[in-house]
Amino acid sequence: MTHVSERSGAASSSPSGTGGERQPWTAGTGRPARKRSTSYADAGVSIEAGDRAVELLKSKVRQTRRPEVLGDLGGFAGLFRLDTKKYTNPILASSTDGVGTKLVIAQQLGIHDTIGIDLVAMVVDDLVACGAEPLFLLDYIACGEVVPDRVAEIGAGIADGCRYAGCALLGGETAEHPGVLRPDEYDVSATGVGVVEESEILSPERVEVGDVVIAMRSSGLHSNGYSLVRHVLLGAGRMRLDVVIEDFGRQRTLGEELLTPTKIYAQDCLKLIAEAEVRAIAHVTGGGIPGNLVRILPETVDAVVDRATWKPQPIFDLIQAKGRIEDPEMESTFNMGVGMFAIVSAEDADRALATLAGRGVDAWQAGEIIEGTGNVRMVGQHTRG
Repeated sequence: MTHVSERSGAASSSPSGTGGERQPWTAGTGRPARKRSTSYADAGVSIEAGDRAVELLKSKVRQTRRPEVLGDLGGFAGLFRLDTKKYTNPILASSTDGVGTKLVIAQQLGIHDTIGIDLVAMVVDDLVACGAEPLFLLDYIACGEVVPDRVAEIGAGIADGCRYAGCALLGGETAEHPGVLRPDEYDVSATGVGVVEESEILSPERVEVGDVVIAMRSSGLHSNGYSLVRHVLLGAGRMRLDVVIEDFGRQRTLGEELLTPTKIYAQDCLKLIAEAEVRAIAHVTGGGIPGNLVRILPETVDAVVDRATWKPQPIFDLIQAKGRIEDPEMESTFNMGVGMFAIVSAEDADRALATLAGRGVDAWQAGEIIEGTGNVRMVGQHTRG
């Protein structure tokens, strides 16, 4: 997380510069100062706090730098040189997203250094779904009060996510909204840009009868369905975030499970695309497995997904039991243990699975493509116990 409005030098905490760095600008009205005047800080906005947050983040942001990035932090816009020599017909892809009400859990627990990973995942895994390599990301943080250490924790998570995804954190903005958000409240969003060769764009048109559906395990809930989770577990269920859930293992609390960062698949999928004949990729977010897999099917085929090929994590069983939620509602809201699907040619299925295994991704053949009308057919039952 950086600020495109950042100045090259940090503002002094003292108007005269005593005890701090020199103020890089001066301004005056030519009129005698009033005995009492109103400042921006009186309205609840601290420019100095924002500058301090940026200073705390600089080293993290620089770890995401790519060779194509021009200049350093502090400009009004981030600059990125696109290497057009690598492509015949380069196509830019873009995606924007947030992390929804998962933020509420982070704020309640006072843990802010993982939510940025969720943010990056939601953006870059959408980009790679069309075959694009994520190039850079810009973030936006709105908060009731800029607390430098807290903003730095959020930004550090964003920087970590960008490193995992292989993209540069090119710029961003932090906005202080006193009177709109409580001092401890914040929201985040980000926009990412990627590039893909036009002839290599993944799309439904590539999917054929006989192709194989490969599933990649999620790290848990990822960043979807948290309004329902909070209603079922923390509202009606009256569960505490610090309660240890035996089924989670390793003395893991409910809060720790709910804050598990979203898995970032971008580099794994790019490697998969390079090694196997990948037809299409679906990022499983809001809408669940059927709602997202259907987006990459042409109208001439159906995808058959066998639930018996995997077991969802215990958190899904807990939510369903506590809320007495029907199976269709669960599957249309949550990823149910699968964060990404890849449709590959049958001939390359083994190679695809070996490639993902080599990168430490838990993946398996979950179904197949048959003749149909563009629908997803969920069959079988998940393994229980």
